[in-house]
Amino acid sequence: METQKSGAKDFFINLGAIVALYTSVVSLLNLLFTAINTAYPQITNGYNYFGSQSISWPVATLIIFVPIFLLLMWLLEREYKTNPEKQNSTIHRWLTYITLFFAGLTIAIDLITVLYYFIDGQELTTGFLLKVLVLLIVVGSIFVYYTSDLRDKLTAKSRVFWRVFTGVIVIGSIVWGFSVLGSPRTQRLYKYDEQKVSDLQNINNQVTNYYSTKGALPKTIEEMWSGDYYVTQMTDPQTKKPYEYQKTSEKTYSLCAEFNKATPKGTESNDIYAPRVIGNETWTHPAGQYCFKETINPNTYPYPKPVPTF
Repeated sequence: METQKSGAKDFFINLGAIVALYTSVVSLLNLLFTAINTAYPQITNGYNYFGSQSISWPVATLIIFVPIFLLLMWLLEREYKTNPEKQNSTIHRWLTYITLFFAGLTIAIDLITVLYYFIDGQELTTGFLLKVLVLLIVVGSIFVYYTSDLRDKLTAKSRVFWRVFTGVIVIGSIVWGFSVLGSPRTQRLYKYDEQKVSDLQNINNQVTNYYSTKGALPKTIEEMWSGDYYVTQMTDPQTKKPYEYQKTSEKTYSLCAEFNKATPKGTESNDIYAPRVIGNETWTHPAGQYCFKETINPNTYPYPKPVPTF
């Protein structure tokens, strides 16, 4: 079969379709893995770092790139009907074989991982098996489609089926992702809560710095600020109310804020009220007004003592 040379138009349409495909697949897997991690959180020893479970970026990418991919594939299909020999163009075949190579490699690694976990006696959790299944379905579908394309087995009806199949998978994944992690409004509330925790961490750091220098806790945030202990954010960005600092004893104090949501599942161990550890501090919180109770260890923060004079 003669290989048709491609012009600039064919080159960029084929390249654009492949780039849109890769971007969409990565975003789809990111979306689904994040939703799986949230729905089936991995049970660990309780020491997890604070991290966002947002799906905003993969969803936004899918909304833009999937239609671009479908449009470019439709343009290629229309071109193939007019000039069937272009389906055998150099750029089309090269990109197809590269895609098949990566798809086959991913499937092989996916199956090897499952086999390794089984032979090694490790637990095959629901979350892990769902990720394996998702990877097989998504990457396997790509492998089947491009294999059929190389063998000239794709008809007009089969191409319509693949477009519908892609739309159902993407839309279904987005809907499921929002059902697990919450609507865009819920995501916004979580973002506010993350910022509040970050602000309280900064205040906490300045309190410990104050103690390490003065040997005593500040009575108020204002006292600490007047002593050149800079606190970048003293007010809640959502309610515009100041954060609460309360000195409860010579060695203990509380940092308070009003939270929209409880600490989401998947960012700690197996319970939303289990300690989420950042450094040596726990920052798990329920919804509503909540105070983190902190204790200064004088042995950890020895303040400077006066040098004796003779």
